[in-house]
Amino acid sequence: MRVDKFLWCVRYFKTRSIATTACKKGQVKIKDQIVKPSREVYPSEKLTVRIRQVNHQLTILDLPKSRVGAKMVDIYRVDTTPKSEFEAQDLLHYSKDYYRKKGEGRPTKKDRRDLSDYLNFDDH
Repeated sequence: MRVDKFLWCVRYFKTRSIATTACKKGQVKIKDQIVKPSREVYPSEKLTVRIRQVNHQLTILDLPKSRVGAKMVDIYRVDTTPKSEFEAQDLLHYSKDYYRKKGEGRPTKKDRRDLSDYLNFDDH
C-alpha cells in the first residue's frame, strides 16, 4: 500500500491529497529518510509524521483495505510518540502572544465588549 494512502486510511490526514502534499514537503519519514507518496509500506515499518509541529511516531501492524473508522485505527498501527513531543506543543501554545500590541489596528470584538462593559460600569 502507498504511504499516502495508508496515512489517509488510518486518519492521520483528512484527505489523500493532503497526505500526498505532506509527503512531498518532507513531513513523512521512514527510517529517518524522507519518502515519496508512492513509496510502498509494509507491516512492522516505523513511520514519523510531522503534523502541527509534532513528530508522530507510529509502527504499522497491518494494512487496511480502505479507510477505517476512528475506533478501528488501533488495529492497524501503534502510536509510539513520546509524551515530550506533546508537552513541547503545549509550551509553544502558551508562549504565543494572542493579543496585539497597544495601538496596532482596530479593536477586536472582545476588546469592544470589554470597553463597553467598562464604560457601562462607570455609569452605575
